Amino acid sequence: MTDTTAPDRVTMYGADWCRDCRRTEALLNDLGVEWTKIDVEASAEAAAQAQAISGRMNIPVVHFTDGSHQVEPSDAAVRDKLAALGAL
Repeated sequence: MTDTTAPDRVTMYGADWCRDCRRTEALLNDLGVEWTKIDVEASAEAAAQAQAISGRMNIPVVHFTDGSHQVEPSDAAVRDKLAALGAL
């Protein structure tokens, strides 16, 4: 069974070839957020975890500490969510 509970820190499921993943990664780094990157290309289990969280095959999947997630989010959506969580 796949665990989709809230992570201890922001977690992004993505791949190096994905432009949206690289953009979201840069944003998280620029904002100084503590986060974890999980490469869905490196592991079928990681890809299955991302799909279990989002219900979709699209990446990036950003999983937040409140258990919510965003799929292929805009920078503004990620920034707004982090602000709402008090992470900024």
